[in-house]
Amino acid sequence: MLTSASSSIFISALDRKSSPSYNYPVRLSSILRQLGPISVRQFMREYWQRKPLLIRGVWPGFTAPIDRAGLFQLARDPEVESRLITQFDGRRLLQHGPLSRLPSVRRARWTLLVQGVDLHDDSARQLLSRFRFVPDARLDDLMVSFATDGGGVGPHVDSYDVFLLQATGQRCWRISRQRGLPQSTTTAVKTVRGFRASEEWLLDAGDMLYLPPGVAHEGIAQGECITCSIGFRAPSYQQLLEPWFVDYADHAVLGGRYTDSGVASTSHPARLPSSLTRQVHEQLSRRRPGRIDTDRFLLRYLSEPKANVVFGVPANTSARAEFRRRAVSHGVELDRRSRLIYAGSAMGINGECVVPPAALIKSLRLLAEQRGLTAQQAKRLPAAGWTLLHDWYSAGWIVLGG
Repeated sequence: MLTSASSSIFISALDRKSSPSYNYPVRLSSILRQLGPISVRQFMREYWQRKPLLIRGVWPGFTAPIDRAGLFQLARDPEVESRLITQFDGRRLLQHGPLSRLPSVRRARWTLLVQGVDLHDDSARQLLSRFRFVPDARLDDLMVSFATDGGGVGPHVDSYDVFLLQATGQRCWRISRQRGLPQSTTTAVKTVRGFRASEEWLLDAGDMLYLPPGVAHEGIAQGECITCSIGFRAPSYQQLLEPWFVDYADHAVLGGRYTDSGVASTSHPARLPSSLTRQVHEQLSRRRPGRIDTDRFLLRYLSEPKANVVFGVPANTSARAEFRRRAVSHGVELDRRSRLIYAGSAMGINGECVVPPAALIKSLRLLAEQRGLTAQQAKRLPAAGWTLLHDWYSAGWIVLGG
């Protein structure tokens, strides 16, 4: 095994923490405050987006949110994003799901990757919620991988932060300090060429490795194992600006029309009129978005559900009065696939921006922070809020507690 180049990269958990519980609403106290012996505050200050960190035994007694059989079942579902990577006969091959058949677990060197497990399993959703010390707008999903002995995706580089939490078995992780490694052009999997490991560790169940963006890494299963990858969103400015222009065109109110009365006739009909350029430039300059416009675009964009999410309408949608009666008895919860974030007085939920009455803001922020309201909290909801919550319930965005 290679030793760490920096003694600060390895941390062993000295302060034993209990395993995560899986209950709604999410208790804000259940969000991680410690990563082994260091505080989350210290982690964000010294490691986040800066350098790798290995933590031994981050959750003593930790159990995987999903077992092998449950993962295999998800891989067969056409609504679940899954991939199979095999390394048989010296060739690495990629197959996209749904995967009705998988190789034998007795056969070495294959890996199953299931994306967005938090969208389909409450325990996985609650595990992801433990990492909400980073804002929800940045938190992406929980990918769970199963691998047989020697299985892995090969050396690669991610453009986002990731926590690699070993759920069962063992996996050897190797990282490199190399930058700008070329992408392989000979395989279907996006691996890098010329990878040389500078550090290497064997992770047991309950161990976790944090990697910032751009660190080349490779994980190789040592026997059968399951690994949870907590990934974060890091959209490029190009990815943000393209939908911004579409969103602005959809929501902006643009008056007026181009005019050119009084201009002279032209002897160069193919030339773009300078008056047209000047008028359009002036209009664009006047319509530079303000902070509120930017907030509301980001609320819509960053609350957009995954492309494969389809919300189910309740089989027996309660009338508003009945919904309220049940909500004040049992509370309400966000559907695990719902995204609810806020900025100022506005809320972003599942790709829509809502500006609620001022009396509702406190309660809706609490719903966003906890991903639910207890029965007692629901009882304190202003009367104006029940129409909005009933609409969200009818759309499948929230569910009744209990």
